[in-house]
Amino acid sequence: MTSLVERVLEFLLKYPLRVFEQGTLVWQSGGAAGLIIPAVALVGLVAIAGYRRSAAQARLGDRIVLATLRILAFAVLAFCLLRPGLLVSMSVPQRNALGILLDDSRSTLIQDADSVTRLDQIRRLFGDSTGDLVSRLSERFALRFYRFAEGLERIGGIAELSGRGGRTDLSSALAEVRRDFAGTPLAGLVVATDGADNGGHPISDALLSLRAAKVPVFTVGIGRERFERDVSVDRIELPRSTLRGAVLLGNVAIRARGAAGQELAVTIEDGDRIVATRSVTVPRGVEVITVPIRIPPLEPGSRQLEVSVRPVAGEAVSQNNVLAAQVRVRDRREKVLYLEGTLRPEFAFLRRAAATDSNLQLVGLQRTSTGKFLRLGVDDSVELVRGFPTTRSELFQYRGLVLGTIEASFFTADQLRMIAEFVGERSGGLLALGGRSSFGEGDYEGTAVADALPVRFQNRRADSAEAPIELRIRPTPAGLTNAALMLTAREEDNPARWDSLPPLTSVNRLGTLKPGATALLEGIPSGGGNSLPVLAFHRYGRGRALAFGVQDSWLWQMHAAIPVEDLTHETLWRQLIRWLLEDVSDRLDLTISPERPVPGERVTLRAELADSGFGRVNDASLVAWVTGPDGVVDSLPLEWSLGQDGVYTGSFVAGSEGRHRVELEARRGSDTVRVEPEVVEVADRGTDFLNAEMRAPLLKRIAEETGGRFYTAATVSSLPEDVVYTESGVTVRETRDLWDMPVVFFVLMLLLGTEWVYRRRRGLL
Repeated sequence: MTSLVERVLEFLLKYPLRVFEQGTLVWQSGGAAGLIIPAVALVGLVAIAGYRRSAAQARLGDRIVLATLRILAFAVLAFCLLRPGLLVSMSVPQRNALGILLDDSRSTLIQDADSVTRLDQIRRLFGDSTGDLVSRLSERFALRFYRFAEGLERIGGIAELSGRGGRTDLSSALAEVRRDFAGTPLAGLVVATDGADNGGHPISDALLSLRAAKVPVFTVGIGRERFERDVSVDRIELPRSTLRGAVLLGNVAIRARGAAGQELAVTIEDGDRIVATRSVTVPRGVEVITVPIRIPPLEPGSRQLEVSVRPVAGEAVSQNNVLAAQVRVRDRREKVLYLEGTLRPEFAFLRRAAATDSNLQLVGLQRTSTGKFLRLGVDDSVELVRGFPTTRSELFQYRGLVLGTIEASFFTADQLRMIAEFVGERSGGLLALGGRSSFGEGDYEGTAVADALPVRFQNRRADSAEAPIELRIRPTPAGLTNAALMLTAREEDNPARWDSLPPLTSVNRLGTLKPGATALLEGIPSGGGNSLPVLAFHRYGRGRALAFGVQDSWLWQMHAAIPVEDLTHETLWRQLIRWLLEDVSDRLDLTISPERPVPGERVTLRAELADSGFGRVNDASLVAWVTGPDGVVDSLPLEWSLGQDGVYTGSFVAGSEGRHRVELEARRGSDTVRVEPEVVEVADRGTDFLNAEMRAPLLKRIAEETGGRFYTAATVSSLPEDVVYTESGVTVRETRDLWDMPVVFFVLMLLLGTEWVYRRRRGLL
């Protein structure tokens, strides 16, 4: 239908629509316009005056209608006499090159239209033996063919396409082809693809460069824009790293189109071992569902977790039913500093709960009197000998910080600011506990610590005689899906377990949550009233901050209703502290992208290096060692990225399939820092099948922002005529007449015919 409309418009307007989009309106009558316009106006006035005398018997309304039609007719005549035209820039024949980029990724093997694959569609459109598209283009341009997937490669013809690329880096392909045409007159680029762009590079940079060079991109969309029936794993939400022995809770986003009412089987695998399974029924009227997953403790090291959904009958594409995620399981003892300002049972019971976890080192600093402290769990006699740390290096050696009930005046302004920086810059975890000297009751309002916490609170001090509020604690919907608050082996038993716990008390008046904060636990006052936030968290800068507004969680260990063998209190606090430490950065952090490359793809290593105070370091020497599946070790220096403090990058080309081990070391003088080895799984499996439908919005954006046009297989026949009109390369400017357009003749005939019919029907002839 669109093609028919365009053909009709082209007939009426004499030229393709692209001529009007690209051209500039000019008037070719020159100085004669000063004579033509008054002459036509004078003739029109005379004709109208004569018509008015002959139609004196007509009513006023009739005279107005007829006069208007006569004026419009003379306006059309004046338009023609002024000789309007379009000044267009056109490519000079055989003086310019035209780049033709053809998608060669695995998604082109999808068979989703006319019972042929997308690759066959590309071959039909741009092959030498079928159709006349290429021959028509070659009459005017010198053609260069390229295939692109994870990289760009010049080819001699369509026969070299194989559809084996594992990824589509459309952004890099557009940038590289511009460099390949350096010094060559380039009329434009033609890109035939399904629109996948998963190379990890922003498309905006490539489009900005092409737009600045006035190189239009004509995109040809291959494949269907929408599948009637398809199930895919769109996204996996899991922490990047965790401690050994931790249960992982996350979410999997599954797109289920055309599968309403069906049961989907979800499987999570760690290598060749199935670690978890789930079943979920697709509700009606919903395309994307979020499935919570629970993964038991994994072995230490870099783990490749693969989430898959069993294909359903009639599914368009089954290759997008699998998605992988990487999780690093740390097997080391990590230090958490717990500062307590008042002698109370919470300190002892919390330390006892953490003591049973071999991966946690809870260092306790208990204030016993003014200027005196009890130090527990320290590594040596020097650690914390002067009390709470006064320097970044001293505080930032810990990965987590727990603040008990201690007033804000205990700290200096520098220490309060340093605590906030511990979260925001060091990415450490902060947990503030309730008590009579905590939150607003501890005069924290207006301090840097208050800025870091997820809740607002009142600026007040609790009256020592004021009775605490008794609260029955229950998880919020977000809390029920959080690994730290999972108290039972089975998820369905967790709400009942929380309901069975005895109430706790609070003396703090926590207010509303800050924007972006999430409540995990809420308390229902025993005397009635609205629920109050008890446990909340948010991301602050690079780290995570929690507020736990009760003062006696130890009752879940010592209450008369709790059996002696019950481990609820220990389980909760171990999991809560472990969650506090998730994704906390080391001094040297390594990010690898893509996480799961295909053979022959370039893999980028990005390292961030900091000193002991977590200040960014730019003068270090970083070297990575990459061990391939065959045991061969390659050394790879990383260079400092100018303009990014503490960031170093390097890259290597992924070799054969299998596990590649990456080790990284940073040296700065006598200071040496290493990261735990990472594993890169190189697999001959592409990512193009994710969101495998043809992405028309992206292709239209590329065309619009560069001055090109978007086509489908049904409309691409007009490409050879459209690509001629370009401002890029060697061009000539021509003027196309508009006065003799068929639409002008039809409008003039319509006006005169309407006038005659009107006069006849009104008896004015």
